[in-house]
Amino acid sequence: MIKKQIQDRELIEHIASLEDDSREVFLLNDEKIRLSAVNATRLVNEMRASHETGPLETYVLGQAYIAGALLSSEVKGNDRIALQVECGGPIKGLSVESWACGAIRGYLVNNPIPLDKPLTTLDTTFLYGPGFLTITKFLEKSKTPFSGQIMLESGELAKDLALYYKLSEQTPTLFLLSLDFDKKGRVWGAGGLFIQALPGCSQEILDSLDEKCKTLPSISKSIAGGVSVKEYVEREFDGLGTKHLDHSPIGFSCPCSKEGFSKYLSSLPKKEKDEILKGEFPLILKCFNCGTDYSFGKEETETLFGD
Repeated sequence: MIKKQIQDRELIEHIASLEDDSREVFLLNDEKIRLSAVNATRLVNEMRASHETGPLETYVLGQAYIAGALLSSEVKGNDRIALQVECGGPIKGLSVESWACGAIRGYLVNNPIPLDKPLTTLDTTFLYGPGFLTITKFLEKSKTPFSGQIMLESGELAKDLALYYKLSEQTPTLFLLSLDFDKKGRVWGAGGLFIQALPGCSQEILDSLDEKCKTLPSISKSIAGGVSVKEYVEREFDGLGTKHLDHSPIGFSCPCSKEGFSKYLSSLPKKEKDEILKGEFPLILKCFNCGTDYSFGKEETETLFGD
């Protein structure tokens, strides 16, 4: 992976003034509730720089990256979890993968998102349209991945993720996915919450948390103002027996490499290799997950093909 650098000096300085991106895990209400929280400001801005997304694309894919960072709290070791949306709306879909170690990558199917007219609200319902949401866990000790799927219902990623856990895992769940844009359209703060009921959690506790979350101050605005995500949770959920379990860094990262793409080229059938050699050079191969371009000159390609 070759990261494209953020160019805006003011944005770089602002990000440097914030706490490093991280995922924090807590237990609440006498260990009846599990809460994961992330600060993803650098993550979303690096994703934006690498994928060259506009404000709308950043909003849609940024929410998915925050979700991926939260979902990774469910896996351990070398395990990873994938979030995929396939839909009939203008975005057509998205894919995000996240590892237990905190690495996140992913892409929008349509970037830029084609629109007939400019948006006047952040209602994303029509951007998704009808479709499916799939979550797949790739566990190192399991020979086959575990996968579940639901039909999209709301067109809001946070609500559809909560619906997935309700239907597929029978677990009452709440997601908050938040991005704060400044007046210049820059992501000044990004973060989210993933709240799950644990065995023994009463409906009274769930109802109380649901009401509380409706009045929470914006986590992304708080992060943008210099509040750490750990401070945010301990402040906003004070009195609920908050117990901090885990701290992990998160970041935009992809395991792709030029060596990997070289092996791919070398494995192509001879007919495809011949067609490539007749085409224009340099040959550019793009990693959809991170936006990295890998360039191959003609002599280099001929060597890979054994010609």
